[in-house]
Amino acid sequence: MLPESPLATIESRLRYLLPAELYVSMWGNPSVDIMIDVHKHLRTLQRILHDYTSRQIDAAKLRPGEVKTEWQYGTMMFTDLAGFTKLMEANASKGREGAENLTRQLTRYFSAMISTISKSGGELVEFTGDALLVVFPKTDRNDDTLRAVRAALRMQRAMKDFAEIQTPSGIVNLKMRIGIHSGRFLTADIGTPRRMEHVLLGKDVQQAKLTESRGRNERVNLSERAYEQVKDLFRFEPGEEPGYYFVVDDLDEDQLGEYEITPLRRRMASSVVLERDKNSILKQIVTLLDAIEPIASFIPDPVLSLLIESAADRRIPPDFPSPTIMFVNFIGLPESADRALPGEERKLALNFSRAFSLINAAVEARGGVLKKVTYHLSGSDIVIYFGVPNAHTNDEMRAASAAVAIRDIIQNLKAPTIGNIQPEIYCQIGINTGPTFVAEIGEPRGRREYNVLGDTVNTTARLMNFAKKNQIIVSEKIRKAIESKYECQPLGEISLKGKSQPMPLFELIGRKPKE
Repeated sequence: MLPESPLATIESRLRYLLPAELYVSMWGNPSVDIMIDVHKHLRTLQRILHDYTSRQIDAAKLRPGEVKTEWQYGTMMFTDLAGFTKLMEANASKGREGAENLTRQLTRYFSAMISTISKSGGELVEFTGDALLVVFPKTDRNDDTLRAVRAALRMQRAMKDFAEIQTPSGIVNLKMRIGIHSGRFLTADIGTPRRMEHVLLGKDVQQAKLTESRGRNERVNLSERAYEQVKDLFRFEPGEEPGYYFVVDDLDEDQLGEYEITPLRRRMASSVVLERDKNSILKQIVTLLDAIEPIASFIPDPVLSLLIESAADRRIPPDFPSPTIMFVNFIGLPESADRALPGEERKLALNFSRAFSLINAAVEARGGVLKKVTYHLSGSDIVIYFGVPNAHTNDEMRAASAAVAIRDIIQNLKAPTIGNIQPEIYCQIGINTGPTFVAEIGEPRGRREYNVLGDTVNTTARLMNFAKKNQIIVSEKIRKAIESKYECQPLGEISLKGKSQPMPLFELIGRKPKE
């Protein structure tokens, strides 16, 4: 960098946020035009990261590495999409053309759902595969459950547009299941300045997920508590199990009415007039960096790099790779949230933060991506990829090494005393590999995420669920790829939910001793 360049003072901050070509240009020719190009790129990146993160993350108050907690109240909605695997398989044989077609169908679906959620006053907290977690915050009007139910009915009505999708292999039907539960949840920002994560903890998060899983396709299922909030406002039928209630959609368009709120514009201001003065442009670049860096810490480094390099196009091309997927269910700490005495929430979050940071370090050291920490019926799922967005010739080996390291980390954690109880901390781990669909899912110019979807991902989650305490379960493909260096014991042919045939499963014991 030339000494007289104004950008020299912030080069260490820019090197991680500029695409390679622009960084090289900045280095070799720090002109006003180049500085304007840097500013333009950072403005675009700011918008992308804004769309990639939950609105629950308060960018203005963020201090990367600072662990924060807050109890929030409201109504949670979980959705689950049935039929996606068939839709993916129908397009996979067509290569890039099929990937583009599948992206168009998913974009149409998610855009319709996200628009309805936004206009109904909901916050899309996260995507998990093709599933959505939405929060309707409690307000002074105490109408969060009402807004959630009305949004859910609108979403189910919108599904008629996806009832018969024409594909190269015939017609595919998409259906959606929705669960709604009211309560409270602990939000926590955890991690280090290099990698943060926003998590939701507490038994009400698990109950909301359970309500969805106890539902039925094409229906809106309410828990007992949510039902009590709106039982006089809708007609209901008994659910699949006691304590659950299906909403009867016998409302006409006038009765369902208009949306409850005027949708807020999520887009950020797009036009900025820059003076052709280096010092003035530098100040604005520093302001952008101050806004971008906290949010960027919530994006895994390989995904962030992908967003930076593709920022000019504002689009990541979809693909059908075959990565290695790992699910880790981290059990013990997440369930302790509701037992926390006043003031103990931070202690809980600090311990969770340390565990998350150690696990993320173990994954990154082996070339993997810790995509997110998400909800589970017990504990919290940690979703990890090897092979996307960066592939290696030995991703299965890398995943096996990471799984053993993660198990050791969790077994060696010292559980804090929360609510006068010291929880037992342990994990369940599943590893699988196979064809997936990788793309940006969501709204093309709105809330979206880089995601990996497909039956391989779903099967990995089921391997994790089958695992016992501190056990690592792998598929036959993984066993074959790692057996030269890792000991795996056969568990026999196991029937898993959603699989038509039993699968041969194996327990990964550990690395074989060197001869």
